[in-house]
Amino acid sequence: MAPKHYSVGDVVRMKKQHPCGNNEWEILRVGMDFRIRCLKCGRQVMLPRVKFEKNVKAIIRSGENGSAGNGSPDPLGSSELSPRLTGKMD
Repeated sequence: MAPKHYSVGDVVRMKKQHPCGNNEWEILRVGMDFRIRCLKCGRQVMLPRVKFEKNVKAIIRSGENGSAGNGSPDPLGSSELSPRLTGKMD
């Protein structure tokens, strides 16, 4: 079975519900440990990778933090640069 790749910002559905009644979580940290946040109550939990991968049921949606050139909007705007960056001061 091929390993699944998870990234920061992904929303996953876990097999077991959180005590608040929700089973959808956002991934905040990826590595040997995963930090996930409940989308209903905001509680954050750290899990070892093995336990996380065993308990994930499905990936609901992929996160926004993909590779460069993924079509995400430019934080400064596509045509407007800061005067400090262009060297033009009024």
